[in-house]
Amino acid sequence: MKKGSLLIAVFVLLACQQKMTSLPILYQLPKKLKEVSGIIYASNSNLLWAVEDHGNANAIYGLNTKGKIERTITIDNTENIDWEDLTKDNQGNLYIGDFGNNDNVRKDLSIYKIEKKDLQSQNVKPSYKISFAYPEQKSFPPKKSQLFYDVEGFFEFRNHFYLFTKNRSKGFDGTSFLYKVPNKAGFHQAVLMGKFNTCGTYNGCAITSAAISPDETKVVVLTHDKLFLFENFKNDDFLNGQKTTLELNHFSQKESVCFKDNDRLFIADERTKNAFGNVYEISLKKLKSKS
Repeated sequence: MKKGSLLIAVFVLLACQQKMTSLPILYQLPKKLKEVSGIIYASNSNLLWAVEDHGNANAIYGLNTKGKIERTITIDNTENIDWEDLTKDNQGNLYIGDFGNNDNVRKDLSIYKIEKKDLQSQNVKPSYKISFAYPEQKSFPPKKSQLFYDVEGFFEFRNHFYLFTKNRSKGFDGTSFLYKVPNKAGFHQAVLMGKFNTCGTYNGCAITSAAISPDETKVVVLTHDKLFLFENFKNDDFLNGQKTTLELNHFSQKESVCFKDNDRLFIADERTKNAFGNVYEISLKKLKSKS
């Protein structure tokens, strides 16, 4: 290769590397937390609460602004079957989504409520448990072409939960269902609100988390390398709002997203060997300006 061509190749490589590392890192997650699957920000305490998924402790962790674990709370009377996301209501109560369902075989899908007043304790019991099922699922598991019933992302809005399914079907086409479950103790049949298509490749298009802004005007849905933003919707008709695809130009196992305020987001990814395992902070306005 000629010297001029070599220099061009080096600059192209550096540009590509810069693009792949353009997501601003706020801090690295503690080594103890290798598989963070859900985060939610509590503005009153300035803590970022986190949970881990299947195989990890039945606990939530409060991270301070430097990424250090300031508070650990064990959730008694529960088992971490597959905790996949964390959200809150507008009173500051937290909710743990135990609805990970990779094989689409579970019949014990649950959400646990943790009272705001209990977030100072070391051990707490959920104030209540919400259980639910998907009426459209008739087989456990369904056919491999119909593995629609895993969930990794949800949020609370006006006393209901909204769950975005993670498509694990053979012949993945990006289809995600949106389900609605009442925020009320007991067992419920989830209501199918609609569906939308993310995109066509599993690695970049399978949904891993979701969140709603504090002013309830924006909904974001996360994948490993992009966000889907919904705005200008009426009531809970999110899917018929204005949808914008926001490329993050950064690929990793991103598993959780939440709002810090009405513009800024926190995103967390899992550690892979010695890479990633970070919390990132981004501005929706800046992302939209680049899209």
